[in-house]
Amino acid sequence: MKYTNEFRVKAGSKVDLSKIEAGFHDDYEEDGATEQLDKYSQRLSELQAEMYAQNKHALLIVLQAMDAGGKDGTIHHVMGAMNPQGCSVVGFKVPTAEELAHDYLWRIHKMTPRKGQITVFNRSHYEDVLVVRVHNLVPKEVWSRRYNEINAFERQLANSGTTIVKFFLHIDKDEQLQRFRDRLDEADKQWKISDSDYTEREYWEDYHLAYEEAMGKCSFNYAPWYVIPANHKWFRNLAVSQILVDTMEGWKMKYPEPTVDLAQIKKLYHAEVAEEEGGQAVEKSGEPEPSKSKKSKKKGKKKKKKQ
Repeated sequence: MKYTNEFRVKAGSKVDLSKIEAGFHDDYEEDGATEQLDKYSQRLSELQAEMYAQNKHALLIVLQAMDAGGKDGTIHHVMGAMNPQGCSVVGFKVPTAEELAHDYLWRIHKMTPRKGQITVFNRSHYEDVLVVRVHNLVPKEVWSRRYNEINAFERQLANSGTTIVKFFLHIDKDEQLQRFRDRLDEADKQWKISDSDYTEREYWEDYHLAYEEAMGKCSFNYAPWYVIPANHKWFRNLAVSQILVDTMEGWKMKYPEPTVDLAQIKKLYHAEVAEEEGGQAVEKSGEPEPSKSKKSKKKGKKKKKKQ
């Protein structure tokens, strides 16, 4: 599909976010995009049902963005089409003491999806080449090695049957500030306000450099990055859902064959229905239905009278 190719970061390419228009929305306006999103949502629901039944594929969706970039909104509007029985969301925050006592991928690996399941990472292992780099939490010689380590980790997942799709939700600085204002003005969003909202804005360019290098070095066929123009939330939702549909349709799934003898199961079903209907007939009449033997005796008596 169109956006799968258009927004994909090619392996080994140099990403320049300043040249990617965050407000891009193609030929869509909100009404048209919402109508199209409904169609993709229905298709995602169908594909997930097939995926769950087939129990062959696993799907890992990685969402990264600047603060207020729309990760939560994407999860709500796009992943809302999924059956919760087969889809989970994992949010990665500041590592705990236990997590810091292990390698940085330890907490990530144990949350990856099993076959038949979809897992969404709200932030991810890429924080260890983003915030760690921007704030100098570890030396450059440490975080710079992590690109290859991440690639090896994702390759291992892919070789084990996990499809990885990574989205950077791209907003510009003005849009971020507008969303910060919305948080101040709207009571249901005030809980999201953080002291770091404004202090982290000072590192905007540093974060963009970190994202550009991470996506350029860690986008491959087995785990591609997509830069999604996300100033318009409705277009963001449309683009992400289209790429997910395109990805899952590429598996060419079908429901597995039944593991039972359907002919035998049908016989059992019809026998059960007949028994149930017979019982209901008795309840309606208020009297027990004559057995076949009694019916045959009555017929015999009638014949004798005629003789």
